[in-house]
Amino acid sequence: MSKADIGLVGLAVMGENLVLNMERHGFTVAVYNRTVAKVDSFLNSRGLGKNIIGAHSIPDLIASLKTPRKIMLMVKAGQPVDDFIELLIPHLEKGDILIDGGNSHFPDTTRRTKYLEEKGLLYIGTGVSGGEEGALNGPSIMPGGSPSAWQFVKPIFQKISAKVADGSPCCEWVGNDGAGHFVKMVHNGIEYGDMQMISEAYWMMKNALGMTTDEMQKIFIEWNRGELDSYLIQITAEIMGKKDAETGKPMVDVILDTAGQKGTGRWTSQEALNLGVPAPTVVEAVFARAMSAIKSERVIASQHLSGPNVKFTGNKAEFIEMVRQALYASKICSYAQGFQLMRAAAAEYHWNLNYGDIALMWRGGCIIRAQFLGKIKEAFDKQPNLQNLLLADYFKNAIEVNQRGWRKIVATAVEIGIPVPAFSSALAYYDGYRSESLSANLLQAQRDYFGAHTYERVDKPRGEFFHTDWTGHGGKTASTMYTV
Repeated sequence: MSKADIGLVGLAVMGENLVLNMERHGFTVAVYNRTVAKVDSFLNSRGLGKNIIGAHSIPDLIASLKTPRKIMLMVKAGQPVDDFIELLIPHLEKGDILIDGGNSHFPDTTRRTKYLEEKGLLYIGTGVSGGEEGALNGPSIMPGGSPSAWQFVKPIFQKISAKVADGSPCCEWVGNDGAGHFVKMVHNGIEYGDMQMISEAYWMMKNALGMTTDEMQKIFIEWNRGELDSYLIQITAEIMGKKDAETGKPMVDVILDTAGQKGTGRWTSQEALNLGVPAPTVVEAVFARAMSAIKSERVIASQHLSGPNVKFTGNKAEFIEMVRQALYASKICSYAQGFQLMRAAAAEYHWNLNYGDIALMWRGGCIIRAQFLGKIKEAFDKQPNLQNLLLADYFKNAIEVNQRGWRKIVATAVEIGIPVPAFSSALAYYDGYRSESLSANLLQAQRDYFGAHTYERVDKPRGEFFHTDWTGHGGKTASTMYTV
């Protein structure tokens, strides 16, 4: 019997669809699942008659693979990944490759890469984005880990990944150890921001203008033909057109306003805090989901807390255009924050990230795929060391064109009492980043006053620190800790 090109463990939705994708592209795949009955069920249904080898045990799986063996784990992140690694290790030989395709936290991938390399094995932690449809028809794939493993999985990954218009695969090597899963984590953080911003645009049109879902569907369809062309805008238009079979109401109106989350947005926020990178839009998107989750408290609060009783009375078409401008400008700032975070992580963790390649990987297959990402790739191709997307000509000009409407929407939301945390935090980020001077001089004076944390002076070279005896009896001893 011919041996398989790759093995896959974990036949849940993503695993099954990746297997079918690989097989459709000419690869023979061996499959194994802890619940062995799932293997037989898959082979007798979606896998029937295809070049798929079923394995009923780990030794069977190992025996069915070409060397060096390549085994992809599509199991729940966390302890299950470590458990399967331990089950597989005794059966592997030097040079064999384990691949984690789940949403693992990047420090776990860094740890596992080191652990397996010490045993003579190779490890890849790869982000896979696109959901069920992407896994089947072409996802965005973001691999990192042991560099010497890439040559063996590259033909498979690049063949099954999504392709952009010129045929380039949405898959390229990201970097050492946890780099692939870090980039996927940032992708998901940006995704949180995108979804929140689109929801705020919807909420402004619904509550400030009183628009129906049918009216809003037409707007989202129109927006998807321009600068905002993206998967999330496309599906938002489709959602607006869906009616509930039970009540006949728009489907979106019968869904309770409590959003879930699986943790990757929170990880992105935590890492931004760890690295000291301003990423307020991602953080506010996470907090917005947390706010939505306390529904019962909000119901009670709504009966006791007052707000403005103001209605928008201006031109409807102009207002809709300003909402579009706010959405686009906020989106630019959100992505600028994500790439700024990756830049800081590359320095901290010694990764050589190619930001143009990352933008290309996100052009197709993944949830945040958008026309807009082509402009990001162009910006980094032109300036590989670009510090911030806001400094690239295209995005600088786009903000200039759209910021008047953006500011008016945020101001109107405040006047009416509609929360727009993503729009407003993105604007605050932009205004903060463009400011030569901020109020942090007073903040640092406060820190020096109560904690002798020292400060730098505007009339002295950077790196020289000073302390003032603010009260006249504080002494001259300064704190040894100074953190910007």
